[in-house]
Amino acid sequence: MKSDKRKMARSLKLITEDRQRTNILRSGEQKSIAYLVQKVPSWISSDGLTAIGFFGNLMVAVSFVLGAYLSHYWLLLSIPGFMINWFGDSLDGRLAYYRKTPRKWYGFSLDVTVDWIGTLLIGTGFTIYAPGAWKYAGFFFVVLYGWEMITAQLRYKVGGKYSIDSGIFGPTEVRVLLAIIITLEVFIPGTIQYLATAACLFLLISNVVETRGLLRLADERDIAEKAEKAEKAEKEKREAEQLRAMNQENV
Repeated sequence: MKSDKRKMARSLKLITEDRQRTNILRSGEQKSIAYLVQKVPSWISSDGLTAIGFFGNLMVAVSFVLGAYLSHYWLLLSIPGFMINWFGDSLDGRLAYYRKTPRKWYGFSLDVTVDWIGTLLIGTGFTIYAPGAWKYAGFFFVVLYGWEMITAQLRYKVGGKYSIDSGIFGPTEVRVLLAIIITLEVFIPGTIQYLATAACLFLLISNVVETRGLLRLADERDIAEKAEKAEKAEKEKREAEQLRAMNQENV
């Protein structure tokens, strides 16, 4: 029992390295990830988990297409799709840190690219499923989620700390929200249009708040850098004056 607790504590420490989480479900999610990375077979790599996560997103997109042309009950295929996506997307980078084989910038670049393609696929699937002008909700969701991803990357560049969350709302909460919306659509057809629009409105408000926070952070960094440059210039000026004074004394 003590050995298991030590392994869990070590795993938690390793998977939280280089990442700051603020989402509502972070406590249970991080414990789940810390447990699961210990169980991943050695022949499965981080890239393999990324592929598994992408396959989950593909399942969600396909569920919309099948729901449009066959039966809306096919939308339920999105539920295991979201679960598979969470498993692959949440564990890929954390597995590398657990195994002490992280490729920080490679993993960051691959993860962002694959996530963006997956989001485009889901948005396209919704556009195929939704009737009439409601198709635009899928387009706006892709745009707004892309905005959220860009904000996270800019915050990393400006602040030096990478967070995949927007306040208390992160990718896991997005998956849960979308799964609930799609499940309601199966049993109450037509609700997805209104709920998807509400989700877009929520993302818009969240993005505006996060962008304002990003701009404040960027402004603070500008002020700090200007002060640092001014201090450096003043130091160089003093050193130059001291050097001139020493030269004059020598003369």
